Amino acid sequence: MVRQPNSTIMNEPFEPRTILAVWNKAVLIPGYEQYAFKEDRCGARIKFADYGNVNSDFGWEIDHEKPVAEGGTDDLDNLQPLHWRNNRGKGDNWPNWTCSYPSATSPG
Repeated sequence: MVRQPNSTIMNEPFEPRTILAVWNKAVLIPGYEQYAFKEDRCGARIKFADYGNVNSDFGWEIDHEKPVAEGGTDDLDNLQPLHWRNNRGKGDNWPNWTCSYPSATSPG
């Protein structure tokens, strides 16, 4: 079975409390409310309400920093928020990967 992006090691959706805990790891943007917009580690703007939305310029997903294919777990220490384009660009690349989508857009 092929594991879907933005899913647990068991290919299931993340629980709401995990989604919130991972969101809280994103970078605050001065002047924005913490549950509106933040930035992922690449500087791409993400919007809390657009979790899992790949049709949004601000959609984001939960990434396994150490990929499941390399033995990564669902432990919070191994999860990070990434813009969906960065998550797809990263794939199973680890430990050396570069951001594929640094933000060129801003919330408006």
